[in-house]
Amino acid sequence: MNAPTPFPHAETVSFHRTELSVILSLYGRMVAAGEWRDYGISALRDVAVFSVFRRTAEQPMYRIEKRPKMAAKQGAYTVIGMDGRILRRGHDLRTVLRVLERKLIRPVD
Repeated sequence: MNAPTPFPHAETVSFHRTELSVILSLYGRMVAAGEWRDYGISALRDVAVFSVFRRTAEQPMYRIEKRPKMAAKQGAYTVIGMDGRILRRGHDLRTVLRVLERKLIRPVD
């Protein structure tokens, strides 16, 4: 007879420490610029999601997703906008996040 596993969600996808370091580095810069205010992390069966919020009680401005099953196709990492549009997809997390770093570059009057 099989004993139940102590962690029923052991098969979930999550971000590795190195991936979180890259994401949180961008998050810190955006918070310092006053663009972002809160975040949430979800580890689900097929996807890990880092959601970015301007305010705590609203829908996320951006979702950074990791889908390992897509790694061989379009890339495991995706940035999705508030309206559900895919802003960038790829194999390298730093490259994918560049679409959000452009928001930090503003013209000086």
